[in-house]
Amino acid sequence: MSNGFKASKVTDNVYWVGAVDWNVRDFHGYATHTGTTYNAFLVTADKVTLIDTVKKPFKEEMFARIRSVVDPGAIDYVISNHSEMDHSGSLPETIDRVRPEKVFASVMGAQALRDHFHMNGEIVAVGDGGRIDLGNTSITCYETRMLHWPDSMFSYLAGEKLLFSQDAFGMHLASYERFDDELDESVLEHEAAKYFANILTLYSKQILKLLEKVPELGIDIDMIAPDHGPIWRSNHGRILELYRRWAERRPTNKAVVVYDTMWGSTDLMARAIGDGLAEAGTHVRIMKLRAVHRSDIATELLDAGALVAGSPTLNNTVFPTLADALVYCKGLRFTGLVGAAFGSYGWSGGAVKQLEELLRGMNVEIVSEGLQVKYVPDGEALERCRELGRAIADRLKRLPNP
Repeated sequence: MSNGFKASKVTDNVYWVGAVDWNVRDFHGYATHTGTTYNAFLVTADKVTLIDTVKKPFKEEMFARIRSVVDPGAIDYVISNHSEMDHSGSLPETIDRVRPEKVFASVMGAQALRDHFHMNGEIVAVGDGGRIDLGNTSITCYETRMLHWPDSMFSYLAGEKLLFSQDAFGMHLASYERFDDELDESVLEHEAAKYFANILTLYSKQILKLLEKVPELGIDIDMIAPDHGPIWRSNHGRILELYRRWAERRPTNKAVVVYDTMWGSTDLMARAIGDGLAEAGTHVRIMKLRAVHRSDIATELLDAGALVAGSPTLNNTVFPTLADALVYCKGLRFTGLVGAAFGSYGWSGGAVKQLEELLRGMNVEIVSEGLQVKYVPDGEALERCRELGRAIADRLKRLPNP
């Protein structure tokens, strides 16, 4: 069956044979406003090799792209760098159709694939630094455990100086442009930052270790091909530099004010706190939940120094959107933040104290006791909000410079 999809040439011997998902808007809790790609690559060596597959609904698109280069039956080897279902979902059917000589994965990847798909066929486990002979060239595999799954690994094609980096260095961005130099640099940096913030922040220590390890491997890299988003061919050094900066968690003089409101009182407080922060010279992002997504908040926290959270009291507890966003961000383990809690209440309080507990659970240093206002804030209450903003800004200025 031919459906018109064509492969994209990466080098003389490597082709992109993945799929573009223009419509996905949620990726396990992360809002993918611009869709994504599922990247798979075909290496036309003596041993024709497919590196990763695509999410199951897109398998025919992948096969059509492969068919535009070679008959899928010509594939000798399949390498699975990452067993998450957006990259392995088509693997069982690919194996059934192609009947490759061998399927390779990391040691933990081989077990993960068996657990996922209950495969009977043999999967060859490749150790860290293991080499796969393709006849006229070779691929070397490097374990990158917990970047971002236990099974994750990189594959390096020596002759092309090309690193297949699975989910590392990627982004959720659907486009027809396959390379970084075909896209606007500001778009690349924003989407890469959002991806790092929501997928990889938790693994920052492992990323720093990996970045220290790469020079020791003695491999020369001209291009980095991740499993999502464009291939880095003109400035792969830039994404490595950004990953180091983000993984080092260098807080800047920036505060993120996250809140929700019922009748507008907490909204007034949030804006007054923002005024105080801005008056003291701090860059401020005011983010009302139900107007923004939790993953947008995580993105802003990537380089922030302060997190200020506000909620009205509903049923003696925090507003549901605040609980959702803060629990999500807690799991990502942002470090080095200062902050405070604020909110309004009617006949009974409770939300502000619980917000403080949530912030402490995120290891946020509480700058000032939580600020509560009964019903609608008057001029005096709003001035106390501005004072809180100024106090947080003052604490930010005393943080070590990044």
